[in-house]
Amino acid sequence: MDISFVIVNWNTKNLLLDCLKSVYETVTDICFEIFVVDNASDDGSVEAVKENYPDVIIIQNNKNLGFAAANNKAFKKSSGRYALLLNTDAILMPNAIKELFNFMESQKDAAIACGQLLNPDCSKQNSIASFPSLLTFIFNETLLRILFPKKFPSKLKDYKEPIEIDSGIGACLMVRKKAMDEVGLFDESYFFFFEETDWALRMKKAGWKIFFVPEAKIIHKQGQSVGHSLKSRKLFYVSRYIYLKKWHGNLFNLLKAIIIVRLGINGALNLAGTVLTFGLEKNIKQKLNIYSKLLSWHFKGCP
Repeated sequence: MDISFVIVNWNTKNLLLDCLKSVYETVTDICFEIFVVDNASDDGSVEAVKENYPDVIIIQNNKNLGFAAANNKAFKKSSGRYALLLNTDAILMPNAIKELFNFMESQKDAAIACGQLLNPDCSKQNSIASFPSLLTFIFNETLLRILFPKKFPSKLKDYKEPIEIDSGIGACLMVRKKAMDEVGLFDESYFFFFEETDWALRMKKAGWKIFFVPEAKIIHKQGQSVGHSLKSRKLFYVSRYIYLKKWHGNLFNLLKAIIIVRLGINGALNLAGTVLTFGLEKNIKQKLNIYSKLLSWHFKGCP
């Protein structure tokens, strides 16, 4: 078996079916299996997969285990030389998997490869993630990408060849089984967010490399698989703090303070925007509401 596709689903039936369709339509001349790990969906996702794609291996959880634990269940059953992690809100473009597969076959020290994520209109998304550090917390990451493009690669540059990176966005990642066996599976302390960043850092510390392969293109309906609710924002911060405690324990209090200050600044800016627009801009009001609740949650100790 060449590739074991692993797709974690939670109540995204239509996205899941579109995602599976793209796999079957674009992956040829490669031996693969597909795992769908369902986190106790109640929207008919499992039944729809069974009806439309009977060859898919379904792992059905009786509760939402989160992303890391759900993936790990499939990893333990997979038989591919590579695992291909794919979000339900991702659509594979022609040759995307072939580009990743051929690259991994030729680059034996590569543990993970990611492709170029695209918006539905085919404009580029950021597909590369830098490891969080004091520098990335003090300065705006967009500014860092402009000032230090080699250290902080991004969609701002049109890459023609694969480049080595810190980590890739987890919407579509090809991972070498040998590297997984060496460093272990996802850290299940993370429920959602930062699992792949943690994994990439562990692999780098073990001597493996992570790459961005620009010719592998994937449509990513960004955020549709997890949403932008207050709950998802809180999950993001919880995972971020798990990561920072694990890898930057000596700077944790300082980094957390910087995060709270930035939340306060963003909240103040949106408050000013709300006042100046007399509360008529719905988007600004929504952001103000989110930032206010996130600040309140932080001051309560992030329960």
